Amino acid sequence: MQITNETITALDSAEAWVHWGVDYFEQRGIYFGHGTDNALDEAAWLVLAALEMPLDMSLADAPQPLPIVQRDAIAKLFQQRVETRKPAAYLTHEAWFCGLRFYVDERVLVPRSPIGELIMNGFSPWWPAQSAVSRVLDIGTGSGCIAIACAHAFADAVVDAADISPEALAVTQRNIELHKLEGRVNAVESDLFRALDGRRYDIIVSNPPYVDAEDIASMPQEFHHEPQLGLVAGEDGLDFAIRILQHAPRYLSEDGILIVEVGNSDAALAQRFPAVPFMWLEFEYGGHGVFLLTAAELVEYHEMFLLA
Repeated sequence: MQITNETITALDSAEAWVHWGVDYFEQRGIYFGHGTDNALDEAAWLVLAALEMPLDMSLADAPQPLPIVQRDAIAKLFQQRVETRKPAAYLTHEAWFCGLRFYVDERVLVPRSPIGELIMNGFSPWWPAQSAVSRVLDIGTGSGCIAIACAHAFADAVVDAADISPEALAVTQRNIELHKLEGRVNAVESDLFRALDGRRYDIIVSNPPYVDAEDIASMPQEFHHEPQLGLVAGEDGLDFAIRILQHAPRYLSEDGILIVEVGNSDAALAQRFPAVPFMWLEFEYGGHGVFLLTAAELVEYHEMFLLA
């Protein structure tokens, strides 16, 4: 199945392109999981992007028939998606997280963490709704999506968005400005906690690298367009999670909480620390491998983490 001049001539509506795109993507075996999970949503996203229409607009609002220049734009995006295997978010430079729009490119991972569901619920019930949040830390912020979503969820909080990559932080800063959060969300170049001495946070949240050596080798091509610095975490996927566990007590307030995503490395973490009462969080809209520990629990098991 190929995009030909005849294809471009025949497909004269947005709906026709979406239906054709479903077959095209499924036949060509592309991977979904960077903003969509099926061919229909992926095709609709790319059609709307090519037509420069917001994602919440109806395809019926597109011009009918589509001008040839717009058909060419759709064809180009479809072809790029199939031939390069780049996630659609990198082709459109747009991703959505917690109902918020973010700029993304290949300097950062495509936002998709289930932590978004926790943020939209205000981390309830683990952070009491009546308690104010003054400071939040997002470790490994990438695009800044988690940090910025936290700033929207907690209107009085100052949020530090930390990342070791200056390239990623340039994207973070762009998104801070997009959301007009200068002064409340701070992009900080830091290797985990290294540049944050003396700061204390009510909530520390992190979606650090957690992919182990076996998983990275078997991942679809789409993942290999993402920065490996944001994915790879050693043989068992725990290199960064363990460092966070070791140092987090120094940076949490007395009643603070730590939330970390470790994905498929959850079993390895539980096996490494069988005595630690990790609270593995459940998600209504999908996702797994996210744990929560309180500041008191981190202190109680600190020596065990240091010996890892």
